[in-house]
Amino acid sequence: MRDPDIRKKREILFAKFPPGQVPEAADDLSHIDAVAVEPKFEKRSVGVAYDLSDHTLQELDEHLIDKGYHLDNTLLSKLTRALIYYVEETQLHNMGAPEKRLKRSSQEAYVQAWEHHPHGDHDDTPPEWREYK
Repeated sequence: MRDPDIRKKREILFAKFPPGQVPEAADDLSHIDAVAVEPKFEKRSVGVAYDLSDHTLQELDEHLIDKGYHLDNTLLSKLTRALIYYVEETQLHNMGAPEKRLKRSSQEAYVQAWEHHPHGDHDDTPPEWREYK
């Protein structure tokens, strides 16, 4: 049985401009697996429900921002988002969940490039001098 504390219901608030973001964003989010979406036109927001083991609010917000949507940037909204991000990250940490890597391919590319690039972790000192006493 799943822990009821991992089921999250949040609202993603959008900026006034450009207008008409709510229906498009709701449609976009509805294509993500394991996310329930409810557009709230009167509040300029989209209600989302998800399991923390599948998604985080930060992940959903970043998805929307990457797609070109403009989230509400009032001080209260920024503080609320920051608090929710922190709480969800802490809850995932406490559950022992592995950290989500959002961009696997680019990180692997950097690791491979680093391994093939000569860098400063090589010691040119001869072995007999390293053990000199």
